[in-house]
Amino acid sequence: MADQQQVPEKHLPIVHRYITTHDADGRPTFETGVREEIDFERTPLGSDMFLAYSATEFPAALGHDSDLKTYNEHLVNKPESFMIPGGFVSRYIDYHPGAAPLWHRTITLDFAIVIEGQIQLELESGEKRILKKGDVAVQRGTNHAWSNPSKTEFARVFYVALDAKPPVVNGQELSESLGVVSHK
Repeated sequence: MADQQQVPEKHLPIVHRYITTHDADGRPTFETGVREEIDFERTPLGSDMFLAYSATEFPAALGHDSDLKTYNEHLVNKPESFMIPGGFVSRYIDYHPGAAPLWHRTITLDFAIVIEGQIQLELESGEKRILKKGDVAVQRGTNHAWSNPSKTEFARVFYVALDAKPPVVNGQELSESLGVVSHK
């Protein structure tokens, strides 16, 4: 895990989030009740995170700005897990240089798109891939870990995690796990 005191200054672009909606007359407009500039939160896991959008159901309920109200609640009271059962989460994660991997399995279908730097995806089998800027990984409920192989540069990844039905292997339904890996 990267020491919080020794994390170098981050030189990544500022991220803005633009949310569209409709005015009272049904015309498309931009939502003005949510700040457009994103503030990342430092975590003890060697990363900075920001919840870009979320909903408690999918398909999302857009009527009466129901999804927007839920997202505003999630900005104040963060979801307790990586995932919201029945819904979805999209987030940015900035991985600190040399941050240690965190092993986990979520029962989700995830899309991870590298925005800046490089990120390593390691599977419980020991297989590894280095993803570079513009690459995408489709993570399908496997036990895995993300890590930043650079000792000097941050890596930024944008994730979309959709709730999913658990994978079944050899007749056994797999469950979520955090910090557990069998090959090491």
